[in-house]
Amino acid sequence: MPKSVEVSQYMQHKPVSVMADMNIYDASRIIFDNKVSGAVVVDEDNNLVGMLSELDCLRALITAVYNGADPGGELVRDIMTAEVEVNHPTDDIISVATSMLDHKHRRRPIVEDGKLVGQLTCRQILGAIKDFN
Repeated sequence: MPKSVEVSQYMQHKPVSVMADMNIYDASRIIFDNKVSGAVVVDEDNNLVGMLSELDCLRALITAVYNGADPGGELVRDIMTAEVEVNHPTDDIISVATSMLDHKHRRRPIVEDGKLVGQLTCRQILGAIKDFN
């Protein structure tokens, strides 16, 4: 791989996102319909507030069914991961990839001044490596 490649060259500029006050059923449909394994959670000003995975949704839906509750009635904010590692568009893609591997993350939100500007996934990193071989 050559010297340094910025995340901005490979990140998704419009990642799949959901709102924190959305119910789990609707958020699950967005994840399913977009064929992704998770979504970033943003507020009305596009500030990153968390991450929601398909496993988070599955856990909440199965738990609700098991307990006789309304499947999907829970809110995203109640089950999302709020403490999220982020990177910036100018970060080196290999450094970000190494961090993602170390923490077993499939995706990493990319922010500037707290605002979501993109997302880097394993697929984009693989694409960067392919481009330099």
